[in-house]
Amino acid sequence: MPDGHQRSGVGDPDAFTPPPGHKQAAIRNAILRNFALSDLACIGPFLKPIALKERTVLQEPKKRVEHITFIETGIVSLRTISTGCILETAMVGPHGAVGASVALGTDTSMHQSIVLVSGSALRIYADDLRRLMAERPQIREHLLQYIEALMIHGSQTALCGVRHELEQRLACWLCVAYDALEGDVLPITHDHLSTILGLRRAGLTESLIRFEEQGLIRKSRGVMRVRERTLLEQKACSCYGVIASAYDRAKYLGLRAPKAAVAASKCRSVATDGSLIGLVAHHYAAVK
Repeated sequence: MPDGHQRSGVGDPDAFTPPPGHKQAAIRNAILRNFALSDLACIGPFLKPIALKERTVLQEPKKRVEHITFIETGIVSLRTISTGCILETAMVGPHGAVGASVALGTDTSMHQSIVLVSGSALRIYADDLRRLMAERPQIREHLLQYIEALMIHGSQTALCGVRHELEQRLACWLCVAYDALEGDVLPITHDHLSTILGLRRAGLTESLIRFEEQGLIRKSRGVMRVRERTLLEQKACSCYGVIASAYDRAKYLGLRAPKAAVAASKCRSVATDGSLIGLVAHHYAAVK
């Protein structure tokens, strides 16, 4: 293997040496969780943890994709940029990955990918992933399932922007964002929202005030908290249901037989030192 690939830790006997009682954290990324154990064991040594800091640009449009970033926590905004204009076309949370388009055989991205909400992720070099997809086609299949959902998300966003009222669009976006965060607190400002949704700040502020008066949300400086999620979803346009269903379908298409699923729940985890645990291979051998 070329020296350049050794950066990933493959073949390094010290890549994973967990001490007794080693603390582990479950993998949260939906794409990785759907991998067969054998595929997970193969891709694991190439995955490296990174921190996602707010406003960090992960990918610029029309630039070569160097990494694929599997989001564990936080939100990344995918944006279309034109002269003097920025518009969010989709968002990526723990259900997805930035740079997944390499599964289509492309080398560049048409979106700007920027961290909207800080979090964490697992990153792999694009060249390493291409080689693994050639060796293990099922890895590509999982990425394609996600890409299909992402395309639905983007097309619904386009429809939503020209057909639906401001408050419907806002409620839809908030529901999708809270799904990605898996919580009820969203650290975001009015300026951020008005930019990514392409709305006037004055109109956005008026809508948020009405949402608060109706008991749907509670806002403070730089933070919004959902108080009545069910009512907020009812206020959203039908685009929310289409987007949520697309990601749910991609998530569950990859589920394995019960025996493998039980084993996966035990071994789909990440060492606190950042390397995917070597015990994955051990568990895979046990259930093979």
